[in-house]
Amino acid sequence: MYALVEFKGKQYKAEKGALLRVDRIDAEPGSSLAIDSVLLVSGGEGPVSVGTPYVKGARVSARVESHIKGDKIIVFKYMPKKDYRRKRGHRQQYSIIKIEDIAT
Repeated sequence: MYALVEFKGKQYKAEKGALLRVDRIDAEPGSSLAIDSVLLVSGGEGPVSVGTPYVKGARVSARVESHIKGDKIIVFKYMPKKDYRRKRGHRQQYSIIKIEDIAT
């Protein structure tokens, strides 16, 4: 059984026991959260449920595992012949969440 969920403006495929890397959320590791914006539920004994835009009564419960940083991205800007060069680095922060249950 899996579900497609919308979380913080992005869509993820959630399966029971799966780990998802989402944008950083303000929650302590070990805390639980519920995702109500379920777009699609598939699997199990019933047919595929597609929401308009969300499936009514569907909910995905998850637990925050940890917070990590992504790989470093180098942003380099320059203008030829103008002696203009700027080098900046960035590391995006992510949260790892574990899907515990998908309820329909």
